[in-house]
Amino acid sequence: MAANKTFTMIKPDAVRDGHIGAILNQITENGFRIVAMKMTQLSKASAEKFYGIHKERPFFGELVEFMTSGPIVAAILEKDNAVEDFRKLIGATNPAQAEAGTIRARFAKSIGENAVHGSDSNDNAIIEGNQHFCGFDQF
Repeated sequence: MAANKTFTMIKPDAVRDGHIGAILNQITENGFRIVAMKMTQLSKASAEKFYGIHKERPFFGELVEFMTSGPIVAAILEKDNAVEDFRKLIGATNPAQAEAGTIRARFAKSIGENAVHGSDSNDNAIIEGNQHFCGFDQF
């Protein structure tokens, strides 16, 4: 069921800083099962598509530049209540406001370099997952 899956990306800052293993460990320790995963680098076109919802915002260009600055790790995660539980695990976008122990509190540097992406709804999990993996619902 799609409601039991979500999409995540470990962003270029966390990859560059060597946090892939620690982030994945924290994800699995919190009961998520990784059902698909790959390391890749976003093209400008794929980053613009992925973050298209922010196209009119002043930070869009910087966001695309950052997300194409190095490799990312994309993954589909499975767990009951996956989207909501993962959003709690990653913490607030601003790491200064993220609860202690969350991924962003531990690994993010700033609002812009916030270590990890997590889908904000079941519908977006499907859309985002399908941008990186064929057949999100098949996992």
